[in-house]
Amino acid sequence: MLRHPRDWQSLLYLLALPALVVWQWRYGMHWWLYLPMLFLTLGISVVHHNHMHLKMWRSRGLNRATDLWLTLLQGHPGFVFHATHNANHHRYHHGPQDAARTYRFGGDHNHLAGYLLHPLQATWALYPLFGRWLGRLRRRAPGAFAYCVLQYLLVAGLWLGLALLDWQKWLTLVLLPQLHGLHWLLATNYLQHAHADGRSKTDFARNFEGALNPLLFNIGLHTAHHHHGRAHWSSLPTLHAHYRQRVHPRLNCGGLLPYMFSTFVLGLLLRRLRSRPLMPSHKIT
Repeated sequence: MLRHPRDWQSLLYLLALPALVVWQWRYGMHWWLYLPMLFLTLGISVVHHNHMHLKMWRSRGLNRATDLWLTLLQGHPGFVFHATHNANHHRYHHGPQDAARTYRFGGDHNHLAGYLLHPLQATWALYPLFGRWLGRLRRRAPGAFAYCVLQYLLVAGLWLGLALLDWQKWLTLVLLPQLHGLHWLLATNYLQHAHADGRSKTDFARNFEGALNPLLFNIGLHTAHHHHGRAHWSSLPTLHAHYRQRVHPRLNCGGLLPYMFSTFVLGLLLRRLRSRPLMPSHKIT
C-alpha cells in the first residue's frame, strides 16, 4: 500500500524515534541513545515535509493516520506545510514574495547570527499565513478545519499527559527533541537559500551533496526538489544531475557540516571562505 517501496525507510524512522523515547523514559537516559534520537528528529522533520508533498500511502485512512502520528512525533500539525511551505515557499522560490526569504530579515547575509535567528524570524513571519489559511478553511470547509484543530488538540493532550506523568522526562525526552527538530526544519531554509539569488529561476537554492543525504531522504538536493515538489525523494539524485550544471558552482556544495564550519566559523577568520551574495543588491526587497 506504500506509494514507493523506499518509504520503508520513512516507516523505520517513524517507529525508531518513539521506541527510543519509551526505552529511555522507562530505563533512563543514555547519551548513546539520546544522540541518535536527536538525529531522528531531523529525519522525522523531513518525513513530515515529504508526506505533505506526496502522501506516503495509497490509502486515505493510512495517510490520515500518518498525518496524526507525524503531528504527535514532531509536536506541530502537518497542515502548516500547506499554508507556509507548499503555497508560499514552493510557489515563490525564495523570491520577493516568499514570506520567509532569508534576505527579508536584515538584508542579504549568510553568517552564524543569521542562521541562529532565522527560525524565530521565519516563525514570526509565517504564523499570520496559516492563521489566515485556517480562517478561510473554517468558512469553506468546516470538516477540514475540524481535522486541523484535532491535530492541535492531540499535541496539547500528549504534552499535558506526559508532563503530568513526569515533567522532567517530558521536557528532556519529548519537548526539547521536538524543538530541536523544529529548529532544523526552519533553519535549513537559511542553509539552503542564504546568499542565493531569489530572482533567478535556477540559482535560488543551495545543494548539499554529502553523505547525509541518504539518511535524510535527499533533502540536500534542493533545486531539484523545488522544481519537482511532488517527485518522490528517492528520485532526487537523478533529477539533481539534470540541474547541477545549470546552477551557479558556488551553490553545489559538499557536506552540510563542512559547509557550516567553513562558512560560519572559518569565514570569520579567512575572508576567502566567507559567503558572497549572488543576488545584486539593488534587487533585494
